[in-house]
Amino acid sequence: MADDDIFEVQRLYPQIYLACHKDHVRATSTKWRISSQDASILVHLDRDSGMSPRALAAHLGVAPSTLSAALSRLSELGYLTNQPGERDRRKREIRLTARGAEAIASTSVLDADRVGALLKKLTPSERKAAVNGLALLAEGARRLKD
Repeated sequence: MADDDIFEVQRLYPQIYLACHKDHVRATSTKWRISSQDASILVHLDRDSGMSPRALAAHLGVAPSTLSAALSRLSELGYLTNQPGERDRRKREIRLTARGAEAIASTSVLDADRVGALLKKLTPSERKAAVNGLALLAEGARRLKD
């Protein structure tokens, strides 16, 4: 891997963050009643692909018992589902719900209007490439913790 690639990620990511960042309050006293820790759990979940609580705990670097209470609370709030796995009913799978996705969007450090304006400056194919690139970097981040 070229040092130039590392430098470019270091140089480019802050440009996006600074252009789209907003001051926000992410606390349990807001409408969504989620903390920064809760939000960090939710952003690692997907609406389609289930993840085991054990895998999520390992990825986040916390004990499964520590994560359990947060998952129960987030499930009660309707932000995630925690159901038996489709392939193995003995294993649990957690998934983000539509309400959980709304909570993420509403409490994000990135302003939706600014992100939308940024994306509108790109052609449809550029937008697709940009989103795919971010998805690849996120996948790399998940693999880094595994």
